[in-house]
Amino acid sequence: MGKRKILVWDVDDVLNDLMGSWFLLWRQDHPGCTVVYENLKKNPPHEVLGITMDSYLQSLDAFRLSLRYQNMAPIKEVKDWFLQYGDQFQHIALTAVPLRAASFSAQWVVKNFGTWIRTYHFVPSDRKGEKIPHYENEKAEALRRLGPVDLFIDDRAEHVVAAQKGGIAALYFPRPWNSSGMSITETLAGLRTC
Repeated sequence: MGKRKILVWDVDDVLNDLMGSWFLLWRQDHPGCTVVYENLKKNPPHEVLGITMDSYLQSLDAFRLSLRYQNMAPIKEVKDWFLQYGDQFQHIALTAVPLRAASFSAQWVVKNFGTWIRTYHFVPSDRKGEKIPHYENEKAEALRRLGPVDLFIDDRAEHVVAAQKGGIAALYFPRPWNSSGMSITETLAGLRTC
């Protein structure tokens, strides 16, 4: 087998269903909410939900630091794809996560995808009270620092567009808040020809 192509994967909402899992729990605490997951057309969804950004981030971060996050199952189609084709590529995880949750995220990745993903890189998301040095301010900067990669897979438009503007091939992972237009199965099928 020749040189393996390098795929860079976002973690939350690509390898797992963070937003969906968090949202189900959040809705239990907000029974008056009539919004359904498919209506989360913005990420972050605080405006759609009628809450403040600070309230949203506090709730999301509490979920990230909980056992519920650690016990989240990978997205079935993604895990099945890795089981069938994962060894044909090299894989890197690249995520934007608050510093205090990065070790939880890394542990989740290694526990669920460590057979294939051997490199975990994160760009710290800003949070009140955290003063940390910034080496990269966005994922596109991290991608350039990581070196040549063949494809970046992410659910957020700003990350996909920034990578593409930097000359990096990038693909939307289908979520209600992006314009993928494909199913998860169709998206994963296209990875084999990248």
